[in-house]
Amino acid sequence: MIIKNLRNFSKLIISLILLISLTYFIYSLQILTSFPSYSSSNQSPNIYPFHQSQPIPESKTNLSHIVFGIAGSAQLWNHRKNYVKVWWRPNQMRGAVWLDKELNNKTSIVDDDHSLPQIKISSDVTTKFKSRNLIAIRISRIVLETFKLGFHDVRWFVMGDDDTVFIIDNLVRVLAKYDHNQLYYIGSSSESHAQNIHFNFGMAYGGGGFAISYPLAKVLETKLGNCIRTYPNLVTSDSLIHACMAEIGVPLTREPGFHQIDVYGNILGLLMAHPIQPFISLHHLDKVNPIFPNMDRIKSLQKLQIPAKLDSAGLMQQSICYDKANSWTVSVSWGYAVQIIRGIVPARDMEIPERTFLDWRKRADIKGYSINTRPSSRNPCQRPFFYHLSNASFDSKTNRTASEYVSHQLGNPKCNWRMDDSSMIDRVQVYKVPDPFLWDKPPRRNCCRVMPAKKKGTMVIDVGPCIADEIINV
Repeated sequence: MIIKNLRNFSKLIISLILLISLTYFIYSLQILTSFPSYSSSNQSPNIYPFHQSQPIPESKTNLSHIVFGIAGSAQLWNHRKNYVKVWWRPNQMRGAVWLDKELNNKTSIVDDDHSLPQIKISSDVTTKFKSRNLIAIRISRIVLETFKLGFHDVRWFVMGDDDTVFIIDNLVRVLAKYDHNQLYYIGSSSESHAQNIHFNFGMAYGGGGFAISYPLAKVLETKLGNCIRTYPNLVTSDSLIHACMAEIGVPLTREPGFHQIDVYGNILGLLMAHPIQPFISLHHLDKVNPIFPNMDRIKSLQKLQIPAKLDSAGLMQQSICYDKANSWTVSVSWGYAVQIIRGIVPARDMEIPERTFLDWRKRADIKGYSINTRPSSRNPCQRPFFYHLSNASFDSKTNRTASEYVSHQLGNPKCNWRMDDSSMIDRVQVYKVPDPFLWDKPPRRNCCRVMPAKKKGTMVIDVGPCIADEIINV
């Protein structure tokens, strides 16, 4: 009997063990199946798949994310407002022109309301800052005063002068490359070596324009007053801004397309050999010759807007090729001018700006520039023949722009070379496919090819991306 009871007890114990094991197994299986499956390739399991919110990707920076602060002078505004009208897009752009005092002609303000930014008067700084450089302090504070206007959804503040013209689409392209949530100070230095030595090679020159990201502007709002007091001897607004950037610890991010133009005279040489970067701005327009011959400054800049609207990414971009039949060197600055030189000039020389201008001290000094330059040829046989933009249009059938450049040669210098010059060419026709994504790729100069011409006195050139292994064949 005892043995029988032991057997029954053992069966009961075994049954209980099996029941407990089965219960534990089912419970464990439920826990495992409650987690989503995932691969082992460095992914973490999503424990709460239905409650985790996905971040909404930000849109690409566009014109609506930029606010402009333009430094102006009431005394010069009646003239310089015409420069701003060239590039300002009413109802599309935000910002303000900051003048030093009220304008006398109130009628002028009303007439210009629809074509210019709003007019603001800078706050009085004479009692707040004891300094002899009140103009510099006023202009440096435009960053803060524009910030305090309270525009919404701002990513970038762009500063410039009232004698500066911007190529807006290229400005947007450049700023879209950078993370606006970080601290960025973007601009370029001067073409004058003396200017850079006197102020700083790491400073963004305000006339050429510079951009500050919103977070940096927010920091600057609290720091600029102390910076102005720390550097009482700085005489320009952009040097005060740069000094404050040094205090904050943010270096200049260089974009060579901002052009201070600290030179005098004819800037043809600079524009014919523009660096392989987007063309963004031109400053000191009252100090240099009109960019197109036989036109005033304003009409010249208005004319430049024609190719800028057709293909802003390609504006001023240089292409170099050779007319082998005539042994000519051809250089195209698209949307601006074409030059033809007798003989073969290597590309390395052609991409260096010719000194058609004088430095900031009005001297023809080879050491006066912070960029490479080359002298104009003393040999009359190698003086370029220039052709400036006459008109440009877009052909929707071929998806190409057609731009025409006409001769503005003043006289024909005598040359004893047994080689024809391009005086027989009256006009140059350039065909090019616009590429709005040009600057999303690694920078490379476009290639140009001299094509057969049907009309006498006309040269035809095709400009476009170089194929992978294409080089300029001398």
